[in-house]
Amino acid sequence: MSSNKKFDLEERLIDFCVLSAEIVPELPNTTIGKHLADHLTRSALSSAFNYAESQAAESRRDFVHKLKVVLKELREVFMALKISHRLGLSGSKTKVSGAIQETDELIAIFFKSIDTAQKGS
Repeated sequence: MSSNKKFDLEERLIDFCVLSAEIVPELPNTTIGKHLADHLTRSALSSAFNYAESQAAESRRDFVHKLKVVLKELREVFMALKISHRLGLSGSKTKVSGAIQETDELIAIFFKSIDTAQKGS
């Protein structure tokens, strides 16, 4: 990842969605695998979509609200990935470990962004 891309949250979230989409087909066709795959798909995509919405927020309050939704979705992805990893459900443990790390970093970024935006109110 280039240094400019690393700080471009939109691109980073798109890459995150792609990584999540690569993990989903590796999950087993079991009840838990299907549930985790569905949740991972919805929450990963939702984090990117809500970030895009935040860029057109109508007010600072609306902006903070949308960032909080992004943070919520990222926390759900983080939990789904950790459960999948702990159960050994994905074929690529390296890919899942990388996704867990990226999710953790994104959570920290959005947590700080929300804090900064709220202080500006």
